[in-house]
Amino acid sequence: MHVRYALLLTLFLCPFAVVPALAEDWPQWLGPRRENSSTETVAPWKGEPKLLWRKAVGEGHSSPVVAAGRLFLHTKVANQNEEEIVAFDAKSGDELWRSRYQRAAFTSLFGNGPRATPAVVGDRLYAFGITGVLTCLDTKKGDKLWQVDTLQKFKVKNLFFGMASSPLVVGDHVLVHIGGKGNSVVALDRHTGAVVWKSLDDPASYASPIVVDKDGQRQVIFLTGANVASLNPADGQVFWRFPLVDRLMESSTTPIRAGDLLLASSITYGSVGLKLQTKDSKPAVLEAWRNKELTSYFSTPVAIDAEHIYMITGTTPGPFTRPSADLHCIEAKTGKEVWKKAKMGTYHASLMRMGDGKLLLLTDGGDLALLEPNPREYQELARAKVSGPETWAHPALADGCLYVRDKTELLCFQLVP
Repeated sequence: MHVRYALLLTLFLCPFAVVPALAEDWPQWLGPRRENSSTETVAPWKGEPKLLWRKAVGEGHSSPVVAAGRLFLHTKVANQNEEEIVAFDAKSGDELWRSRYQRAAFTSLFGNGPRATPAVVGDRLYAFGITGVLTCLDTKKGDKLWQVDTLQKFKVKNLFFGMASSPLVVGDHVLVHIGGKGNSVVALDRHTGAVVWKSLDDPASYASPIVVDKDGQRQVIFLTGANVASLNPADGQVFWRFPLVDRLMESSTTPIRAGDLLLASSITYGSVGLKLQTKDSKPAVLEAWRNKELTSYFSTPVAIDAEHIYMITGTTPGPFTRPSADLHCIEAKTGKEVWKKAKMGTYHASLMRMGDGKLLLLTDGGDLALLEPNPREYQELARAKVSGPETWAHPALADGCLYVRDKTELLCFQLVP
């Protein structure tokens, strides 16, 4: 009673007091629910957010993940055909361990380090390297528990920019998208690395999968190089497929769900809204709309509610085009643009929805903004410069701290007191 009375008194005397939100980890690509969201809340800041620590890190665009007070980052080892996972104390930035492994030689445009983001489940971490090496580590000491070179094992050729689809753990299976006839998607036992099932003939893409539960049925949805595809995570059975081919073979955007709508996009195809249904007791979809102008490069949209979606679009690469990342508010049911804010970045900006509905936006130039979602106009509450060029990795928010990776550094900012 005394605690409750004190809290009410505080709110009465100071209506703008900050009440701590429920803290949570950021253990995988796009956060705990794999949908660009956090239960934490961030108030508008004045000046610059407090920098707690910064570390020089190796090459890569893999996003940081945070679990049980530890931050994990996947990087390339300088001047070596090796990659490594480095563990830090999330609060202090102190290094706890690092675990290296060899990989095949690989070079490409826009960097040679890992692009896919690890997933942490319990005391296990699953990392997927740019040459297709899938590694399972113990999170406490960094011991390697098992490893599979998927491209070599399944005789698959690497993509032009390298493997980038982040692994997805569903139950006792870890799913990876590698492409190839009969094994476009592979499920491995997450405890042993043994192959459980293989599915699809589609070429690989750079996009990461999600899990969708509807009408009591669970499905995993992949944007491959040929389709938006829904699979049964238990056995790889195909529930449905919807054709989506990017002319540049650069499908990179994670599909997202907004109510009963699924949105998928690529840089040359535009965007499509698929109505999630159940037909003959199985998951199915029906095309609701298509908008060729909403060309998302590798930014992931975020549903601000069941009626509206914020998304970053890019410019189709070409000799006479200037790259520009633009922010759009669109109607989820129709795909129609409500408003547009141009030049929010060069190629990319990351979006994250807070527990109170506000959004964090991080541009690829290192500008962090706090937005009030508004279906009528762009509304910015705060802005600050927080990182350097090539901030392409998605940030992580955990226990009041925002973790940002740019081309050379990993930075930790305190956003919640």
